[in-house]
Amino acid sequence: MSGTSARSKTASAVAAMAAALLLTGFSVSPGAAAEPASTTRADSAAPLGFGADTTGGAGGETVSVYNASGFIAAVQSTTARTVLVTAPVNISGTVDVGSNKTILGVGDAARINGGGLNVSGASNVIIQNVRFIGSSEVAINVQNSSDVWIDHNEISRAYKGGIDIKNGSDQVTVSWNRIYDQEGALLVGHDAENDAEDLGKLRVTFAHNWFDGTEERNLLVRFGNPVHVLNNFFSDIDSYGVRSTELAGVLIEGNHFENARTPYSVGGYFEFGSIEARDNKFTGSGSGETGGTVADVPYDYTVESPETVKATVTAGAGIGRI
Repeated sequence: MSGTSARSKTASAVAAMAAALLLTGFSVSPGAAAEPASTTRADSAAPLGFGADTTGGAGGETVSVYNASGFIAAVQSTTARTVLVTAPVNISGTVDVGSNKTILGVGDAARINGGGLNVSGASNVIIQNVRFIGSSEVAINVQNSSDVWIDHNEISRAYKGGIDIKNGSDQVTVSWNRIYDQEGALLVGHDAENDAEDLGKLRVTFAHNWFDGTEERNLLVRFGNPVHVLNNFFSDIDSYGVRSTELAGVLIEGNHFENARTPYSVGGYFEFGSIEARDNKFTGSGSGETGGTVADVPYDYTVESPETVKATVTAGAGIGRI
């Protein structure tokens, strides 16, 4: 009798919790592993480069969300959790993301409209397969955080920028994203006066991203050294592709620049940084500017030929491609 009663109470408690969670816009499967729509790309199984140790919500519960209130409730705690975004989510401003989180869009349905994500003072965060449209802030803001992987997302029309990585953040990988219809695409290091916090950090790998007609600040780097720009495709860039400033060191390797006015440069209006460039391809583009010393990249990797980067990246970057 007592055993039956205990089981009954437990079942009732679980049912009550599930009902409460449904009211907030998400449902939970404790201990379940996240299952993307497909896993055809080995590239999506684990991050390359500086963010390689990032595991996100692995080992925690899996939560499916389908509205703004459910999404916000699911991502803000530090509980290890995989958050499956199954429908468009309309938010305003930015939503804080806690540590030990995987935010994973299901198929091509996941969309965040009007707002963005703020990874601040957090660690071990994955943001994958989500479309960000028309954020009133920065679409993905990473500050004072480490072990972050931003992968297979699409970003457009974010008012204050696509992705910012700043305030001493470190060990970050940004891979297989498509950024388009965007004025300010990517920023590493937000302020020329922030050297005390940023020097020795802001180590980021950018791999297989598509900068698709983005207007400026496609990749502006301050202080980070090394920052590794590997096998990306820059198309129809009216200003610069990569700019290294304020003591930054950037290795630009195996990229394809197509119709890019200035593929890469040091300094500009800022104090000079350093650039080392290897085996990049230029189609209808200007020449790149190099100089200075870049720290060694501390991990093993393979460089794809720049001759095939355009085809690889345009076929694989963005949502619905994992």
